[in-house]
Amino acid sequence: MNYLDNSATTKPKQEVLEAFIKVNEQFYANPASLHALGNQAEDLLETARKQLKDLLHMDKVIFTSGGTESNNLALMGTAKSYQHRGRHIVTAQTEHPSVLNSLAALEQQGFEVTRLSVNYAGEIDIDELKNSLRSDTILVSLMHVNNEIGTIHPIAEIAGMLKERRIIFHVDAVQSIGKLTLDPTAMPDLLTLSGHKIHGLKGSGLLAYTGVELQAIQYGGGQEDGIRSGTVSVPNAVALSKAVRLAQPNPQHHQWNQDLRQFFSEFKGVKIVSPKGAAPHILAVAVKGIKGEILVSGLQKESVIVSTSSACSSKSKDTSHVSQAIGLPREFKDGVMRISFGAFTEKQDIISLKRAFQRVYRMIKGV
Repeated sequence: MNYLDNSATTKPKQEVLEAFIKVNEQFYANPASLHALGNQAEDLLETARKQLKDLLHMDKVIFTSGGTESNNLALMGTAKSYQHRGRHIVTAQTEHPSVLNSLAALEQQGFEVTRLSVNYAGEIDIDELKNSLRSDTILVSLMHVNNEIGTIHPIAEIAGMLKERRIIFHVDAVQSIGKLTLDPTAMPDLLTLSGHKIHGLKGSGLLAYTGVELQAIQYGGGQEDGIRSGTVSVPNAVALSKAVRLAQPNPQHHQWNQDLRQFFSEFKGVKIVSPKGAAPHILAVAVKGIKGEILVSGLQKESVIVSTSSACSSKSKDTSHVSQAIGLPREFKDGVMRISFGAFTEKQDIISLKRAFQRVYRMIKGV
């Protein structure tokens, strides 16, 4: 199989798997235990934490089960902690469901949420963001890279603007860590990361933050500074640290992205949905009048794996909220497929995709 669905999940790297297995075999004690084995596990956990804090240029790291939990903790924990300053939060219409649904839950608790519109490229208007800010705005939450079409938000610019106004800034960096470079001098206050998007393990993630006080949203034995109670998985933490350290942008992704843009532009009724300047590892295209599921199924029969939108919503029968927000024409809305590269993607995968798409397109269109 030629796997081109890396934005949904990635194959773990061998070094990550080896680190996970070694820690499970040799450092299996509970890091909260007071005996020598527990102390060894705790030392390993704190080493992984320090490595990640240094890599991300953040003061604190809380280990979580992944991006969804990290986003929930960032939003709920911040809202509860700073509601005395205000109850207004700003986000964008194209955020991940774990952000949008968390904010919807906060609205039920009396918070007010402004959802910024986006243009056809999925970009917010910086002036609209500025105008949405109020004296009672406590938090802005935006993803760095859109998980469906690859739009990149200007995180450094926004971070500087919000810092001047003393508004907390949360960034979902699940789709950008290891693919794009974050400016260490203009980091957000809270940063979400997920291991399985960078050739790490499912069930591992983190919330990194600086200068923010969080309230817990789950309760127990007080682990992770009382912010995220529960026995911490030392193997997952070590494996996550290894995955982040190994993650590096791949310059070939730019070349393959441009190559495929040229390839798809030659087909009648095919629209390139990802904007120019989007993240190089994501390319969304749509075929007029054809459902994305048909394209995915057809390509799978040709041994090529892609997806329709995000894995979190691909089984939903509703049109993607991102496609709706960018105003994708009706005849293309249901036909979006997402191609995404990873560390194991090779040139042959791109060649196979081209050949497979040509066959599937001809079969569907009857040409």
